[in-house]
Amino acid sequence: MDSLQSLPPLSTLSTSVSSALNAKLGTNHDLTQAPSIVAEFLTQCDDLERNLVHLNRTLESNLASYASFSNRIGHLFGIVNSKLTDLGSSVCLRSSVSDGEGLGEELPSLAKEVARVEAVRAYAEVASKLDNLIGDIEDAVSSTMNKNLRKDSSAQNSEETRMVAIKTLKVTEDLLTSVTKARPQWARLVSAVDHRVDRALAILRPQAIADHRALLKSFGWPPSLSNLTSSSLDARKSSEVPNPLFTMHGDLKRRYCENFFALCRLQELQRQRQSRQLEGHNREVALHQPLWAIEELVIPVSVACQRHFSKWIDKPEFIFALVYKITRDYVDSMDELLQPLVDEAMLTGYSCKEEWISAMVTSLSTYLAKEIFPIYIGQLEEESVTGIRSQARTSWLHLIDLMVSFDNRIKPLVEQSGILLSLLEDGTPRKISSLSVFCDRPDWLDMWAEIELDDAMEKLKPEIDEERNWTKKVQGADLSNSDDYKSPAVSSITFTCLSSLIERCRLLPTVSLRSRFLRLTSTPVINFFLDCLLLRCQEAEGLTALTDDDALIKVSNSVNAAHYSESILKEWCEDVFFLEMGLDQGEHPGESVAENSGSEVPIEEYGNGIFHEEIVKFEDFRTQWVEKITMVILRGFDARCRDYIKNRRQWQEKSEEGWTVSQTLIGALDYLQAKMAVIEENLNRVDFAGIWRSLAAGVDKLIFNGILMSNVKFHEEGVERFGYDVEMVWGVFRAWCLRPEGFFPKVSESLKLLKMEKDQLEDSLKEGQKRMKENGIRHLSVAEVEKIGKNRVYTK
Repeated sequence: MDSLQSLPPLSTLSTSVSSALNAKLGTNHDLTQAPSIVAEFLTQCDDLERNLVHLNRTLESNLASYASFSNRIGHLFGIVNSKLTDLGSSVCLRSSVSDGEGLGEELPSLAKEVARVEAVRAYAEVASKLDNLIGDIEDAVSSTMNKNLRKDSSAQNSEETRMVAIKTLKVTEDLLTSVTKARPQWARLVSAVDHRVDRALAILRPQAIADHRALLKSFGWPPSLSNLTSSSLDARKSSEVPNPLFTMHGDLKRRYCENFFALCRLQELQRQRQSRQLEGHNREVALHQPLWAIEELVIPVSVACQRHFSKWIDKPEFIFALVYKITRDYVDSMDELLQPLVDEAMLTGYSCKEEWISAMVTSLSTYLAKEIFPIYIGQLEEESVTGIRSQARTSWLHLIDLMVSFDNRIKPLVEQSGILLSLLEDGTPRKISSLSVFCDRPDWLDMWAEIELDDAMEKLKPEIDEERNWTKKVQGADLSNSDDYKSPAVSSITFTCLSSLIERCRLLPTVSLRSRFLRLTSTPVINFFLDCLLLRCQEAEGLTALTDDDALIKVSNSVNAAHYSESILKEWCEDVFFLEMGLDQGEHPGESVAENSGSEVPIEEYGNGIFHEEIVKFEDFRTQWVEKITMVILRGFDARCRDYIKNRRQWQEKSEEGWTVSQTLIGALDYLQAKMAVIEENLNRVDFAGIWRSLAAGVDKLIFNGILMSNVKFHEEGVERFGYDVEMVWGVFRAWCLRPEGFFPKVSESLKLLKMEKDQLEDSLKEGQKRMKENGIRHLSVAEVEKIGKNRVYTK
């Protein structure tokens, strides 16, 4: 009894509990159900506890959401309160001002007015500063003019005044640059200042140049050329005429250096102005101009040289020699004396050595364009009218030789200064080439190309007509690979001529000019050579239909020449020199891809190389005539084995006594072997490989269709005989491959079927394609296998 827990007093129970107990425990019998009632109550308690936990969690979540919402509401009320406080303050302020009605509306306009006044003040301040600077510039320029007019004025004071003007111009330009960037709306102010600065520069630059020329004259520039003779033009140094740039000293040297420096500063200032004025445009094209101070050195030298040039119209080699000698003798002084002054003036992108060389070459080109070329062109026109051959073409070619030689001698002088000729300065190559005369006269380039082409063809035609050049071979050492092309010597002669034309145009200053020249010269030569190859092949075909060995040799030589030419052109097209021109091709010679961008030609086609069309022509030529050789040999083989193919009874009989191969096949195999020996000896190995592979495929097809598919009955002896014959055919091709049967897929698999036992053959026919592949039959269709199987006769 002690272990039993007593019930709680009835007074401690709630009304609902008491009612529940009364309902459950009304009789003594109900007491026996107490355990089940307890279990039921416990289950209900557990459910209630779970519901309570869920309700508690839901309450917590709702309380958190409410707290967050309450905080947001509180924040919004705080903002509203702040706004209301500000509104009240503004209302109080408005009421405290007697005449304050509409003040809130006037505040924006007042702010705009203040900004306008500030802008006017800034404008006035900048305008005043610029006006003062322009005034100082004009005063300095005026002072310089007055001092130049007074003979007794000090040259030093004049130079100092000029430097003051240049420095003031520099300050003005810096201010204009900042105004242009910060205040683009002040364009009229900048334009007005530019106008006044231009007027000042229009006076200042000519004065500086005039003073510079006077200084050059005072220390003996240009050096005397009167004592130069044709024999002294090749001397390395001129010992008789010293370099005035090195011999001047003292006050004269100081004044020259100051004037040179002033010209450089003035040019740098002009570049800065152009850079600002051309902002947003292709300004690089206009910014790079020849160095003014170097131009002033070259102009008097050029004038002095032209007095000698006029006496050497018929001997232009002296003209080139004189220009080269002067250029070479004075090039060192440019670096040693003048380059430091250019660097000090911060005139970036200029090399005095390059500018000296470029200016001298340009003066030579100008003289050639004005005086020499017109004479030769007049002679050529007269020759075309009269029809009488003159020396005009020879003189033209001689002049081009001199120009190419001169450019090759000038090139090392430029490279010694560390300047790469391949670099582009302003979108166009620097014109350090006498051949730049053709840049402005493309019609002269066309005339030059025509003369070069005529000269090349005149030299090439006798070589092509010489039969010995078609029999003598060229070795593969002419190419970077080791293949023996067995090409006739005429192909090497042709490409030597082409190489000469290419070398002539290498120094042309632009890619478009080089491309145009090659299109007008090299392409006709290549097409002429290809026409000669085609003509020789057609002659051989027309005489003997290629059945004669001599005809085969003639065609083989032509194919070799085409293969050699194709390989040479492909190798050339991998060179950067030709790759550039390949990208420059258009619909017409010299037309660039950019100029032709409106056409529908895919851009990829321009990257195939400048000789892409010619390469394709050579490939087509080779393919065509290799196929013809193959067909001729195959037709001859077919004709000689016709009796062999028509003899259907031989496959049911034993072989002739003492023979393991059919006698009627031997003649055809001898013919095939003899022709292949001729072709192998005379044709390059690449095209020869194509021929024997094609012949193998043709013979395979001929034997398969002529014998195996013609319902011929094969007995045991016939299968053995056919196997010997096929082995003989394979033996012809075993010299060029280890497993010739691989090139006769249908015949070899047919022989395999014929050699099968009867049961094996019948199983293959029943189970179809899958079983045939297991037996190694992959090139024959089911119908072909069935036909061969039906024609197999088993006598055992």
